[in-house]
Amino acid sequence: MTEENSKISENTEVNDELNEVCDECKNQDESVTQNLILTGFKICKSCRVSKTIFPL
Repeated sequence: MTEENSKISENTEVNDELNEVCDECKNQDESVTQNLILTGFKICKSCRVSKTIFPL
């Protein structure tokens, strides 16, 4: 039973990671998951462009 509970908790952690909410602007966007896979950062397309142009 504890193995099953640990699998459930791991799945909820993964779902929390892939909630498609940008860490910078807090907007929900499909590109957040794509950028998370490509770069490792949870940022949307517009925040990624702004960080590339103005890296502060």
